[in-house]
Amino acid sequence: MSALNASRWQRLRTGRVRILWLVLGSMLLVSAVPILLYHRQVLALSQEKLINTELVQQADLTRSLAREIELFQSNLTQQLVSERQIMALMGLSDDVESAVNEPKVTRLLENFTDENRDTFLYLTAVGKTGKGTVASQGNFRADQDPFVARALQRAFQASTQSLPFRSDPLALAPDNRPAFVIAVPLKDLDDHFTGMLAAVVSLEPITRLLQDDSVRGRAVFVIDHAGHIVAHPDTKNFVPGADASGGDASRIVEQVENLPKDLRTTATIRYTQVHKNRSIEMIGTYSTFPDANWAVIAERSLKQARADAGVNELNRQALAFVTFVTLAALLLGYFFAVGISGPIRGLAASTRAISRGEFHQRSAVRGASEISELAENFNKMAGDIEEYIEKLKESAEVNRELFLGSIRMLAAAIDEKDPYTRGHSGRVAKYSTLIARELGLSDPEVETLRISALLHDVGKIGVEDRVLKKPGALTPEEFALMKQHTVKGANIMRPVSQLKEMLPGIELHHEHMDGRGYPYGLNGPQIPMMARIIGVADTLDAMTTNRPYQSAMDLDYALGKIKALAGSKFDTVVVNALDAAVTNGRLRLSAVEVQV
Repeated sequence: MSALNASRWQRLRTGRVRILWLVLGSMLLVSAVPILLYHRQVLALSQEKLINTELVQQADLTRSLAREIELFQSNLTQQLVSERQIMALMGLSDDVESAVNEPKVTRLLENFTDENRDTFLYLTAVGKTGKGTVASQGNFRADQDPFVARALQRAFQASTQSLPFRSDPLALAPDNRPAFVIAVPLKDLDDHFTGMLAAVVSLEPITRLLQDDSVRGRAVFVIDHAGHIVAHPDTKNFVPGADASGGDASRIVEQVENLPKDLRTTATIRYTQVHKNRSIEMIGTYSTFPDANWAVIAERSLKQARADAGVNELNRQALAFVTFVTLAALLLGYFFAVGISGPIRGLAASTRAISRGEFHQRSAVRGASEISELAENFNKMAGDIEEYIEKLKESAEVNRELFLGSIRMLAAAIDEKDPYTRGHSGRVAKYSTLIARELGLSDPEVETLRISALLHDVGKIGVEDRVLKKPGALTPEEFALMKQHTVKGANIMRPVSQLKEMLPGIELHHEHMDGRGYPYGLNGPQIPMMARIIGVADTLDAMTTNRPYQSAMDLDYALGKIKALAGSKFDTVVVNALDAAVTNGRLRLSAVEVQV
């Protein structure tokens, strides 16, 4: 008998092990493996999309910069031509060397350089003999810089032939500032050569543009078709006029050198760059503008682009998730395999129905005693769950009403601190809701916005009554205290996890699109839509209700003032939505309810 029992136990044990491994293997196959394969596919697609996005961004960047720089260079020449026309109208072009004309020319040149301090470092007008007068910024002396002096000599030679002139890029001492020389000939009324008007022009405005765009591992610089640097954001290591074809960016510089000089084009290439004995995959883009015979180049490593796009972080998160899913599948599969002792198809079907939320589903009671008992207990459990879910729904609704009621009471308490703002929070919430509906926001977004609007002035709890209730205009110190209510309100609500999504509206509703708001001076894209909407609604209510510092305005007048501030203080899209709500009659001051 004992041998028979031992044999039976062995068979049971062997069967249990087989089920265990079958379930574990199945769990791994249906969970971890597909996720791994999906992750690899998504990662590959993400990297390809990233590269395409980077190509488009760099092409747009270089093309835009090329237009800006071309316009800058064209404006410089036009300014010099305009100055020449002024000299001609004043009768100074015929003989700038004469003792009578020289003081007038000097004053004219000095006025011009004073008005253009950022660009024109040196301006000179000379006659046929090469003598004349000059005006310069600070202590700059062209005759003390041999490169500038030679460029001015070439400019004079070109002017004698009635040709305009622009030099190659120059590096001005002592800091290797980028600059170049431009010149136009002076002529008398008979179109005879009488002299030259020349200027040394700073390229520092272009350098600042390049520095602004050379971020997150991207280098943006300008070269001419000979491969010489015109302007570079790294002014310490890259000198204007230096040959760029032998540096790290030699591949893309060589491409520009081989292009026809009259060709305007934008192109992007991928290449490998060797830096400190390491090969780096790069994306490079150039945009040429033949009027200046220059090209804008932008380059960035693929590694840096991936890092900025979060591909590496995505990969780490995906691997962590796969590891978690694998461990969870092993653990869950083990307990399922150990606990299962017979056919469970019907029970499994009922379980799946319950998991879909079909709590009315019941399992048929059939089979062996153990399975029947399990099914009966399962059905009882399903009934209990169904009843419990209903109670949870009821409790959740009660809690929600309590939560909203608490918010309303808190908003009312804040408004009651100042008789002039009674009902203010409710009206701002209503206006915000109407604007959000016009903008097509979803119901959850509208609800979040409504609660944030109700609480937008909660920080005024921390503002002293002497400031909050002052009947007249606030002093700068008092206004500084009042401005703290946005940050105070956010800090008060921050510990409440349910209000996390509402914090931007509380903290940032006084930010302006032009960056002149508070508390952080954010601008345009940095300001969440929630805060933009509440800012407009808050201003509308402040203008249409009596305040210590003003009487209530009518709706049309207030709307006109708000529209006048669209684009600078307020988001134009939000203001248009407010205008639409007023126009179609959804927003009327007499119809707005304080209770929301």
